[in-house]
Amino acid sequence: MNGMKTGRGALISLAALAAAAALTAAPGCRKGESSGDPVSAAAPADEKQLKKELNTMRASLAKMAPAKAYIVVDTHSNRIYLRTADKIILDAKCSTGSGGEYVDEASGRHWIFETPHGIFKINSKIKSPWWRKPDWAFLEEGETIPKDEKERYDPEMMGDYAMGFGNGYFIHGTIYERLLGINVTHGCVRVGSEDLKVIFDAVPNGTAVFIF
Repeated sequence: MNGMKTGRGALISLAALAAAAALTAAPGCRKGESSGDPVSAAAPADEKQLKKELNTMRASLAKMAPAKAYIVVDTHSNRIYLRTADKIILDAKCSTGSGGEYVDEASGRHWIFETPHGIFKINSKIKSPWWRKPDWAFLEEGETIPKDEKERYDPEMMGDYAMGFGNGYFIHGTIYERLLGINVTHGCVRVGSEDLKVIFDAVPNGTAVFIF
């Protein structure tokens, strides 16, 4: 996701982002030339204009920042963060999509197991969730897709809590905690039981989720 840094799961500071944008637009810095120090080299009138634009950018970016705690998921380092604009509340291991693909040769259907990137919101919170196994879960194991709907439900796979963030994706627990920190999921975000409880108790529906 553009505009985010790895390392402690921090979003790029609003001031730094605005400053970078202002410096990029500064006069006296044509393509292919060394930028030097375009702000201090600018004429006084230009410098005032740059400061004005910088303040406008800061104000605009500040309005975009979440006012309450939010979640950041780094799919590259497999870390999940619960944080506010200026404080990290929780920094924990997670597991995200493997990026693998499964093709059912019989039907031609295929699935790509990636965690989506972007900005989302928690839209559901479930205690003691049951996983409804999709078709690929049976096909991967060489099993026949059941006709009885009851055979699809697994009460253990998702752990004690699940938080949906759209299109069937969840932040949830796992019985495979030894694999946390590795890209092994089919798209959901798996979190250890203790860390998951902290997040689940702290965030209401509507909480922003940034995934990159």
